[in-house]
Amino acid sequence: MQLFVDGLRTLHLKGRDTRRNRSGRAGFVLACLALASAFARAEIHPVPLDKKADASQCLQCHEDKTKGKSVHSAMAAGCLACHEVRVSGEITRVKLITATPNGVCITCHADKKAAGIKGTVHPPAVRDCLACHNPHASDNKNELIKPESGDGKDNLCLDCHKQGMNVPAKGSRHAALDAGCDTCHLVHKTGPEPTAENRFHLTKSAPALCVDCHDPSDAALQKAHRNQPFAASNCLQCHDPHQSDSPKLMAKYMHPPFEAQSCEVCHAEAKDGKVVLTQPDVKSLCITCHGDTAKLIDTAKVQHPGAAGDCTDCHSPHAGNQPGLPKTDSVSICLGCHSDIADLGKKPVHHQPAFSQGCGVCHTPHGGDIDHLLRARGNALCLECHGPDAVPQHDEAAHLLTLFNGAVKLPDDYYQKNKVPILPLRYGVGHPVENHPVSDVMDPTNQSKVKTPISCLSCHQPHAAEQPGLLVRDMADNMQFCDTCHKNRLNMMQTVSPEK
Repeated sequence: MQLFVDGLRTLHLKGRDTRRNRSGRAGFVLACLALASAFARAEIHPVPLDKKADASQCLQCHEDKTKGKSVHSAMAAGCLACHEVRVSGEITRVKLITATPNGVCITCHADKKAAGIKGTVHPPAVRDCLACHNPHASDNKNELIKPESGDGKDNLCLDCHKQGMNVPAKGSRHAALDAGCDTCHLVHKTGPEPTAENRFHLTKSAPALCVDCHDPSDAALQKAHRNQPFAASNCLQCHDPHQSDSPKLMAKYMHPPFEAQSCEVCHAEAKDGKVVLTQPDVKSLCITCHGDTAKLIDTAKVQHPGAAGDCTDCHSPHAGNQPGLPKTDSVSICLGCHSDIADLGKKPVHHQPAFSQGCGVCHTPHGGDIDHLLRARGNALCLECHGPDAVPQHDEAAHLLTLFNGAVKLPDDYYQKNKVPILPLRYGVGHPVENHPVSDVMDPTNQSKVKTPISCLSCHQPHAAEQPGLLVRDMADNMQFCDTCHKNRLNMMQTVSPEK
């Protein structure tokens, strides 16, 4: 079936180029019919069968499907539990009982149906069970087509995931990888709560997962942690569970005193199994170095209430995998309080910074001068990324791009990986079509007066939407949307303010 779909897609692209003439359309249709015919012929069973054929007849040729260390329990129900025989004259075809292999699987494994699962679903499990499983039998547990351990091509997981395969000479690699990915992960585990356990399909959360192998009472481990109480800490706040560019699986970004192993800057000797700081409280400790941030929090014209508490409410004091050391990640750390924005995440189309990169791309987390803690006013915020004059600065040493005068740090492949659209604007016009304005249209008789107010937010939502393009009111990207302002299609220059 996938071969057929791919063929149709290829032919569609070719047919689209010639759709302006009838011969092109006719050729496209004929090609589709030819491909469909070829596909149908490919399904013809090599041996004619009676339409009442049973599983025993199948096994006369396909006995190998019942052999292996792990045989699918469905085999006991017989081949016709999943397949059906169709006979037309002298032609026999054998097909699945559903349109797709995945459809067959969920007739028994309904709990694996992606549409009914709340939480993060392992991508192959969404629509193609056969990417990982043999439907009949295998020498691997759970009928996997390859084991979950081993290197390179011998490891099923490493077909998609490359963790631990390219470790720098001075880096480190978690030895648990050699034991197999299933040491820590359960592929189909998920849940509605956005915990690390559900998001990454872990067998259990850290530190419980880690202490299965790493005994906190081990003298060498205690010495490495400067005899500070760490047994109940989340190991993943400091360590990467797969590989690192640094020794000891240290996270990518480290707090400078921690990186320098100058624990005494912040910590006194532990007492009664509890952490003792060198200052009376967390905030007092942080402002000994970060006084400028404390001043910003206190004096900002627009204050962020969340920044008024302890710094470790939001930040990890040691290390993390994102700039700024957010305690969870740069999105979840904000959504814990901003539940209204979290609800928007239920919509299918997301603005990438809002739900993937981090709220701090557009907002100042500690306080600022602009409403909603935005980093720039009006269109200037959007055009920092999408404008034709946007020039992110490269930090070659850190492999980062910086925006807003260095205040925002992004991966150096951010624009390419996320296909960030750059608008062909000139003199404030050019999107979504040539000569369409993106900013206020002034009255030609009085250039100090706005005739038609317009901005990026006139057409787009900043966080999420139901339709591609993030259009306001969750509308589709079509002429009906344009009609909200352009009531007269014969004269598109005639506009009205959109209904709120």
